[in-house]
Amino acid sequence: MPELPEVETISRDLDKKVKGLMIRDFWTDLPARNIPHPPALQEFKKEIISRKILRVYRKGKNILFDLSGDKILLVHQKLTGHLLYGKWKIKKIGGKYQVSSLITGPLQEKVNNYIHLIFYLSNGWQIALSDLRKFAKIIAGEKKEIENLPEIKNLGPNPLKVPFDEFSEILKKKKGNIKTVLMDQEIFAGIGNIYSDEILWQAKINPFKSSSKLAKSELKSLYSATSNILKKAIKLKGTSISDYRDPSGQSGGYAKVRKVYQKEDKPCQRCQTPIKRVKIGSRSAHFCPVCQRL
Repeated sequence: MPELPEVETISRDLDKKVKGLMIRDFWTDLPARNIPHPPALQEFKKEIISRKILRVYRKGKNILFDLSGDKILLVHQKLTGHLLYGKWKIKKIGGKYQVSSLITGPLQEKVNNYIHLIFYLSNGWQIALSDLRKFAKIIAGEKKEIENLPEIKNLGPNPLKVPFDEFSEILKKKKGNIKTVLMDQEIFAGIGNIYSDEILWQAKINPFKSSSKLAKSELKSLYSATSNILKKAIKLKGTSISDYRDPSGQSGGYAKVRKVYQKEDKPCQRCQTPIKRVKIGSRSAHFCPVCQRL
């Protein structure tokens, strides 16, 4: 699932490309469950069509489009979804839609060809959602209504903006293991499996360590690592180990420099000890058993 750096990359890139443009039309072959509000597709269209895009930004793992008329369009890409910017043509053959890119290059890569939603823009270009598993969620409505949705209202602070004192106080009050705490969207919004592993490795903290038992020196290391890792990943336009691509269809560069995530049995880049992979709840953690002693 795209995490903070991937969602930030997509939001920034789209903001540069589509801010000030109008949504002219909309197409989708997604099932109704993917667009839960408004429940009727025609009502959804009324919320977005003929509205100007004022800005595109991120909250947690959500991409939000501020629209004219005090409306918001929210896209959560979920597990395999990613928004693209280009031009596509649609054919209906035997009751099924076939969507293909009119732009040569990365947008024609297989991972970018699971197009199930298109926003048609006033400049003749389009925003499309490629989503192999069809888990993405799209919602449109009044600004206050969207901002009061549980998935927005209950988000924790942005880990790139929270002051150190607040960061420390939050973690000292949590009794769970630090890996799980970092991934809790109601504690810090945007960190997931990839970057929690990378952050903890850089900070030399074991993923099983209790958040409430972190020493001040460990909290400082963790705070610094969180900022450094997330900023570096944003600069490199995210991690493309599986489905994620940026709006131009290109892979992010962080996968090439990651230290531990999905590096089981490979030597730690600090001490050469083989990286371990363990289960923490329903998730996996990758860490160095020497550099990150419990």
